[in-house]
Amino acid sequence: MIRNFIDEANFEDTGFSYTLSLISGKYKMVILYCLMEYEPVRFNELRRYLKKISDKTLSTNLKELEADQLIVRKEYPQIPPKVEYSLSERGRSLMAVLDQLCVWGENNRLQPKG
Repeated sequence: MIRNFIDEANFEDTGFSYTLSLISGKYKMVILYCLMEYEPVRFNELRRYLKKISDKTLSTNLKELEADQLIVRKEYPQIPPKVEYSLSERGRSLMAVLDQLCVWGENNRLQPKG
């Protein structure tokens, strides 16, 4: 009898699941992509780049990315306050993966029917 190993498998134990947990959601990959292209980036620049995102949602996503050590928040002691975001070394190591998503998208983008 052949055993079916999927019965013993647990997706949550995979590296794929862990990576998804760090970048899941509507905005995290876009924030990381923006930082990869334009860093350092200020809060208002990110908000303009993302278009339809609330301050609260952007702030929450940035805090989560910082807690996961994918980005670095640098605060300057001045008035008005100035804060910049950039990729951490850990975040930079993820860029090869995101870059491959971009390459795949460019190579497989469906052309509009016309």
